[in-house]
Amino acid sequence: MNSVLFILPVAFLIASVMIAVYAVKKGKKARSALAVQMLSFLAVCVVTFAVPVVAHATTTGSTTAAATTTTSQTASNNSGMGMIAMALATGLACIGGGIAVAAGAPAAIGATSEDPKAFGKALIFVALGEGIPIYGLLISIMILGKV
Repeated sequence: MNSVLFILPVAFLIASVMIAVYAVKKGKKARSALAVQMLSFLAVCVVTFAVPVVAHATTTGSTTAAATTTTSQTASNNSGMGMIAMALATGLACIGGGIAVAAGAPAAIGATSEDPKAFGKALIFVALGEGIPIYGLLISIMILGKV
């Protein structure tokens, strides 16, 4: 049962990547590939969050067992939410850093090709964009210390 619940989200992700690659190769817009990726991500989230609910519903028997399970389940849920917060902090910071570097690096190369003296100033802006993921990682480490 547990292996099936593990394989299902992985199958959703693999299928979404394959469908997106097929759509782009066929000449469809990237918008449809993005829609497939988002729907697959939503399906993985639903399956991932539904598994603990189903497992909790099947294991609760008596009221005393439910009380002890509820206490441990609350601690487990808090820990899980902390892990999700860590993943979001790191992931979104890395996406933001990628966007910053994608905009800053070509501009830095262009400025350097016109005036070689502008290399130092341009490099600072690219390095600032690369520093954003480090801040996200630091926030994740701080959250890990609290969880």
